[in-house]
Order: sequence, then structure tokens, then C-alpha cells
Amino acid sequence: MSRPKGFSQDRSVQQKIEQVSVKPVSKAVVEEAIVTDSVDISALFYSLLFPAKTADTGGVANNLERNIISDVELALSSPQEIAENVLKLPTRMAELDRYLADNNADTNDLVELIQQDPVLSVELLKLCNSPAFKRSEKEITSLQQAFVQLGREQLRRYVSTCLVREMIAIKPIYYRRFGLQVWRHSMQVASLSVQLAQHLSEEDQETAFMLGLLHDVGKIAIFKMLLDAFHHAEPGEQPNSWLFRQVMTTKSLTLSALLVQCWQLPKRFESSLSLLANTTSQPVEPLAAVVWRANLISECSMLFQANKLDNACLTRLLIDADLSREEFDILHEQLKEI
Repeated sequence: MSRPKGFSQDRSVQQKIEQVSVKPVSKAVVEEAIVTDSVDISALFYSLLFPAKTADTGGVANNLERNIISDVELALSSPQEIAENVLKLPTRMAELDRYLADNNADTNDLVELIQQDPVLSVELLKLCNSPAFKRSEKEITSLQQAFVQLGREQLRRYVSTCLVREMIAIKPIYYRRFGLQVWRHSMQVASLSVQLAQHLSEEDQETAFMLGLLHDVGKIAIFKMLLDAFHHAEPGEQPNSWLFRQVMTTKSLTLSALLVQCWQLPKRFESSLSLLANTTSQPVEPLAAVVWRANLISECSMLFQANKLDNACLTRLLIDADLSREEFDILHEQLKEI
């Protein structure tokens, strides 16, 4: 099966990554993790998304945060409204995915279907030629070339990626600050989930990719609500309390699960995301476990790249990820390209 360039440039590197992918979590590692000082990775990651200009207020939420928490609780009680008005799944996504999943579908028909959406066609070609996904020095200039060079399954992932990105797009001034980081993280988790799911069926690998891509849609929905709240906030008021970060971590994953249910995606999406929403334990269900691990590795990589994670904290987190430092360094170099 073809893979993005970021994970297949060098065969020796690829072999090491595959060794990382299939290694089961040992009992000894679990026991060591229990006695190791914990690191609040979710809180750290939110500090990357929301660079605080003022001191962390701990367990005291400001007015902006209280309003957002209230809005999120309301969203959790009526997710259909969020799915229809705040974060709407592209209507053509299911149709395109169905065609791309059908090995008997005619390639020319698929090309014509994608070409009906000029924006999608352009974004798809841009993604194919981006540093993270480009598979050769030859530039892809048409959808027909994309089919030939990428293959149906890889192109299916690319189409899904473009449509999800279109769905979560945020105004540029805010996108640079928050949305771009969440999108990059989602891309990393999706790509890494495929690698970590190599011991699963091809169908499960595709599901793992989509779960990685969609696991943070709750964060995007919350952020879009946050933009509205900014209009009523005190000047300079920002979400910076530990309490807000903790609440948003759990609530956003729960909202992600509810949104995929409202979008009528397969039940496996909702069940796996619901397991991820339980932040007090590591999931054991195969798909949820793969995305959980990919999410942790991506968060570590992005924080380490931003100099927000020291070596001591990274060492403790890698125990949970069941990675050696050498294995992490290999993945980190690959993830930096995404």
C-alpha cells in the first residue's frame, strides 16, 4: 500500500518506523508508567494552541472561559445544531468516499466527479505536490496523473483530507494562531495512525486514518464558538487557566464523538472517539488505542519542536507511548515535514 512521502522516503527509516508501529505495549512498561511522575500533556498542548499572555490562573476561570464552557455544555446537549450550523460535513464527502472505495468504479467517472468541484480539484493537486505527500520529483498536474501515481486508496485519503480541511477552515487571522496547529496535529495523527495500524486489516487502517483526521473536530467547533465569545469579552481576555484546558480536553473529544454521530458516519467512529474521550485511562480497543498512541506521539513531537517540552518530561511521556528515544527521534523527523 502506498504511503505519504513523509513516512516512506528511506527504506531503512521505514523499517525502523514499522518496528515502532507493531510493538505491543508490554506489562513492564505499563507498570513503569504507573510509578513515573505524570505529565499533563493535554494542558501543555493547549498552551501551544493558546499562547498565554498572562499568568495561568489555575482553577479559576475568567468570564470568557466561563461563557465558553457554558456554550460547550449547551452544544453537548444539542450537537445536531453544531453539526448543521457550526461545523457541517461536506455533503459530497460520503458520495466520493463510496466511489473511491469501490474497486469496480470507472476511473474516468471518478475524475469527472471530483472535477465537478474545482476547489477540491485544486486543493487535491496542491496536497499531492506538497513536501509532506509528494512521492517523486515529478509534479502532478492532473487528476488522471494523481490516480496513476497514487492509487485509489491513497487518493481516497487525500480527498478525505481536503474535504475535512475545507470543513474546519477558519478566518486567516485566527487560523494562523489556532486552526493551523490543530489541522497539522490532525494530519500527523491521521498519517501516524496508519503506520501504527499495520497489524490491523486494510479496512481498519482506512478507519484509523479517518479517526485521526476527525478526532479533533470538537476542538475546531469549540474554537469557532470561542471566536463569537471574543466579541463580548473584556479587552485582552484570553483562555489561559488550567481549569479551561482540562475541561476543553475532555469536552472536545466528547463533542467529536457526538458530531460524527450527527454526520451519520459508521458507528465505529463514534464508539472509538467515545473511548478516547475518557481521558482517565488508555483505551484497549484496537482502533482507539492506535489513535490514542498516535495523538500522544504527535503532541510530544509538536511540543518538542516548539521548545515547550524538556527532555525529562519527554522521557516520561515516551514511556506511555511505548517508544524509546531513538524511535521517537525517527518519527519526530518525519512528523516535522507535515
